[in-house]
Amino acid sequence: MTTSDVLLTADADGVRTLTLNRPQAYNSLTVELKEALLAALREASGDEGVRAVVLTGSGKAFCAGQDLKEHVGLLQAGDPAPLHTVKEHYNPIVKAIVAMEKPVIAAVNGTAAGAGAAFAYASDLRIAAESSSFLMAFANVGLGPDSGASWTLQRLVGYGRAAELMLLARTVDAAEALRLGLVGEVVPDEELAGRAQQVAAKLAAGPTVAYAKIKSVLNLAAQSTFEEALDAEDAAQTALGATADHAEAVEAFVGKRKPTFQGK
Repeated sequence: MTTSDVLLTADADGVRTLTLNRPQAYNSLTVELKEALLAALREASGDEGVRAVVLTGSGKAFCAGQDLKEHVGLLQAGDPAPLHTVKEHYNPIVKAIVAMEKPVIAAVNGTAAGAGAAFAYASDLRIAAESSSFLMAFANVGLGPDSGASWTLQRLVGYGRAAELMLLARTVDAAEALRLGLVGEVVPDEELAGRAQQVAAKLAAGPTVAYAKIKSVLNLAAQSTFEEALDAEDAAQTALGATADHAEAVEAFVGKRKPTFQGK
């Protein structure tokens, strides 16, 4: 494990776990933490030894969103930095999550609010602790959505529900999050870390190149015509048909054994 003041990084079984580490402030996002997270995501993306990523938080929260104390302090000091953080930090972070050519799992261990919730929505899979909750808090501070939430949230729960959650800024507990489709699984708090690692390790042992194509085809299909989606599927299948993992899977099927994927 490598450690910084605001972000913890640990590797195991091809899985890199990134833990937001400002528990005293509910892992709210300072400039330092945003820059550390963006750098860590980019590093994980480029590391061939990392085949799945888990994003979680330390303490009682996943991430409470923007650190408003820092935000207000900078505004009062006349510092223009807060006005540029969406472009310089939030957009690049969610782009790094969505474009990551390997699965990203959000292990939501408590409050996920604002940009913190949006990071979870941008992830490929979401596993939540029973005590977790989600809040689109932007309207409460007179702001609109950022970090891709306007795009990701309605694709998870539909336009009407997304509008309700954003306009009313209503807290959603874990049970409701599961019913709405915000998360795929809810587990007891003490089982969250282990379950996230279990799912991530399974994915890390899988056909990484295929996962990358699945992500890219799904993202394209969400904003394309049917014909464009068919063309993207065709291109992906053509490319994947030539991979070592596909050859291994076919040989394993014929040989009636479990395939061993190399992620290539």
